[in-house]
Amino acid sequence: MKTLMIYGATGYTGRMAAEHAKAQGLNVVIAGRNAERLASLAAQLDVPYRVFTADAHASQALDGISVLLNFAGPFAKTAEALMQACIQAGVDYLDITAEINVYRLAERLGARAAEAGVMLLPGVGWDVVPTDCLAMHVARRVQNPQALRVALQVAGSMSRGSAMSVSEIIGAGLLARIDGQLVATPDAQPQHFDFGDGPALCAPLSFGDLVTGWHSTGIANIAMFVHISGDAFPEGDLSLLPDGPSTEQREAHRARAVAEVTGADGSVARSVIETVNGYSYTPLAAVEAARRVLAGERRAGFETPARVFGMGFAETIAGTTITDY
Repeated sequence: MKTLMIYGATGYTGRMAAEHAKAQGLNVVIAGRNAERLASLAAQLDVPYRVFTADAHASQALDGISVLLNFAGPFAKTAEALMQACIQAGVDYLDITAEINVYRLAERLGARAAEAGVMLLPGVGWDVVPTDCLAMHVARRVQNPQALRVALQVAGSMSRGSAMSVSEIIGAGLLARIDGQLVATPDAQPQHFDFGDGPALCAPLSFGDLVTGWHSTGIANIAMFVHISGDAFPEGDLSLLPDGPSTEQREAHRARAVAEVTGADGSVARSVIETVNGYSYTPLAAVEAARRVLAGERRAGFETPARVFGMGFAETIAGTTITDY
């Protein structure tokens, strides 16, 4: 039986994923840096654990592993070492990042990964599974699609890990894909998008879809936005934040994203995807992605969720709907 390693398993989302993977009957090894916390969780789940740091020696810890699922953010600090380790060890790499520079890294390492027969599949959580599948869905609704705009709606409170990742996203600067190239767009302005309740003002932000959307749809012009409501983007000392929202908080806030595609004739198609809360969706989607890869749904090199699993993948997670406008 092939083995899944969940790295960062004692974190807020990693723990939910580890519990879900075990409940799904997958052969799981949990891993991370903190031996004490790993030992406690491993005993609770009755699974083995490995303690190691995401560094140049990480490949030594991947013996017997088929798929590595990385939950340890900020991913700018873990993804490169773990991707390199996976390429060296012949292990498929998955993660749940929203950080655009990790997607650019996976893209750059794609040829080496392909030579090694390894798949690099970042973004198997709420970012970017729903938006990647949505982009492919909407692109099919127009002839000769020319431009894609995607907006995420972030409602409710954010986990400490996500807040730290957002710092990395903001640090990457404002980018857009123009004629196939990623271009700095420091003067990009907020725009209105309708998630189903009327226009909402959304700020430009550089999410991973600037990379995945291009590979999944072939659309050469892509812009990303986010609508923030309530206390979603915290300020101050991020290390003082709670691990993440409670079950009740998650259930109070569903997640939505909208994608608009403009065709060569100027026609615009718009679709909205709605799911359970992003923090509930991510462990479900990530473990399902890992299960499929373990079962042989994989292609060597850099890949996107919609290309590997098809544009219907997002909707395989219960409570997900797509509405066309």
